[in-house]
Formats: sequence, structure tokens, C-alpha cells
Amino acid sequence: MSTHATPRYIEVESSLGEVLARLAGSDDLPLSIEYGERVVQPGYHITEVKAGSFVTLDCGGNPDAWQETVLQVEDIPAEGDRAMMTAGKFRSILAQVDRKVPLDHDARLTIEIGRPGEAMQVFDIADLAIQENRAVLSLGLRAAICKPRHRAEQITAAASCCTPSAKARGRC
Repeated sequence: MSTHATPRYIEVESSLGEVLARLAGSDDLPLSIEYGERVVQPGYHITEVKAGSFVTLDCGGNPDAWQETVLQVEDIPAEGDRAMMTAGKFRSILAQVDRKVPLDHDARLTIEIGRPGEAMQVFDIADLAIQENRAVLSLGLRAAICKPRHRAEQITAAASCCTPSAKARGRC
């Protein structure tokens, strides 16, 4: 029986500046992107870069605001013997965009990625590893959350970590 594995949610946020800084000095390395049990195909293409400013009101009536840089990536095979995009080419594309549409380097970086004919998926940066022969950008799913409930759960978890019984068990 074939089962569809749901990629796990990883709660990590990285900024555009953090990713660009980590790639600095690795310009000649191919940049591989891993997402949802897949490795991007060598012909992947950055189709759009969005500089977003969001002002929201959550379900608890709490206002929020943030900046976000969204890279839309089409996961396609390479034409001919074309090699995978290098970290330098990736950085060059973002520098070119930054000259025309100013990007906030402190903004959260989001990747929207998919193959032709499939729905795009939204990911956060889970990790960026510089290896001997390539740079690997690992993506983690961005889960839908109720922000008020999520905040309450974080406060409860933090508070329980600081109780005397938790300290005695070595949890903090």
C-alpha cells in the first residue's frame, strides 16, 4: 500500500540577510534546495521575488505587522547539460532585485515552491548547510496556526520549564 508522507513542520524563521550572509564565500558551489521529501531539480528557476509588508489582525483581535521576502521557485528539470544554480547566481539574482525593489534584509524569508501543474507549497528556511561540494538550503513547512493559542502554549511551556519540579528533573 502506498502512503503519502506528510513533510514535518519545522518552526524556524530565517531572514533574507541571514541566508545571504551564510552563502557569502560559497559563490561557486551549486545551491541545492530540499523540501517536502524532494530535492529541487537542477533547472529550478526563481520566478518572482516579493517584498511584502503585512499588517494583520488575528482571530483574537490582536494586531500584528511584519516584513517578508518571498521567493517563488519553479522546480523544473535542467535543459540539456545545464548545471544547478550556484550560490553566487542566487545571491546575484537577489542583489539585482534589491537594486530595483529594495529588500529588507531583516525580513522573514519565505519560499513558495512547486513543480509545473502542482500547487505551490509555502516553506520557511529550516537549515542552510555549506558542504564541501554544494550548499544545501533545507526547507520546513509553515504550518497554519492560531496565533493566540500558539502564544498561550508557548507561555505555558516556558512557565512549566521554570517550576521547581521541572528544574529538579533537569528540564531547564
